[in-house]
Amino acid sequence: MATTRILEGLGRLYVFMLLAFLYLPIIIMALMSFNASPFYQLPFEWTVDWYQSLWQNGQLISATWNSLEIAVITTIISVVLGTAASLALYRYEFRGKKLLQALLFPPIAIPWLITGTAMLIFFFGVGIGRGLFAILLGHVALALPYVIVVVSARLQTFAPELEEAARSLGANQWQVTARVTLPWIMPGVIAGGLFAFAVSFDQFVVSYFLSTPGQTTLPVEIYAAIRKGFTPEINAVSTIIIVVSMALMLLTARFFKFGGEK
Repeated sequence: MATTRILEGLGRLYVFMLLAFLYLPIIIMALMSFNASPFYQLPFEWTVDWYQSLWQNGQLISATWNSLEIAVITTIISVVLGTAASLALYRYEFRGKKLLQALLFPPIAIPWLITGTAMLIFFFGVGIGRGLFAILLGHVALALPYVIVVVSARLQTFAPELEEAARSLGANQWQVTARVTLPWIMPGVIAGGLFAFAVSFDQFVVSYFLSTPGQTTLPVEIYAAIRKGFTPEINAVSTIIIVVSMALMLLTARFFKFGGEK
């Protein structure tokens, strides 16, 4: 009994230290976004000046909108193409299918530094060059494997008898997909979409390689701002993004019951 209690205590301590390691820097950053001192001097003086000056920072606002637009478009394209590809891989057998499925994982595992360099060379070689359109193509290429893997995993739990029953009742292929298959895999589609959005919005390396002056994303703009001189405006925009992202994730998890029924 004593050994069991010691192990349980060590387990709780490990979990607590892990959570503290993950969340304590974020909490400190969020608190410092409300500190009047730009140099993080103490004692703490409450202010919202950094949030007010944030809305007057045209470069950060423009980069944020660029990131949001690219992330939303990337999510839509990746979800549509990734879901269609997952259904094709699930329903049909063809030569090279196993190889194609295996090729989905290297883009996830390959370091983004190498991927960004390869995309930069390739886009210049085919005449696309750099800019927001090149960034969008790069983000879709990075996000698509995540969507296919997540949706395909959800399809593994799908019972093919449901589609057969729908066909026996007179439904065509489009009706079967829309009314039977898609509702079942929708949690996987939403999860894949969240992965795609996170990969795109948070992507720095590929965006840095493919961006041009005046057409940057938020991670690239934050990096450039830090090089010039760090200001608490970075804390403010980061805090806003974290709050919105966590709220979106919690609402989505609650609505689609990712945690299961209680």
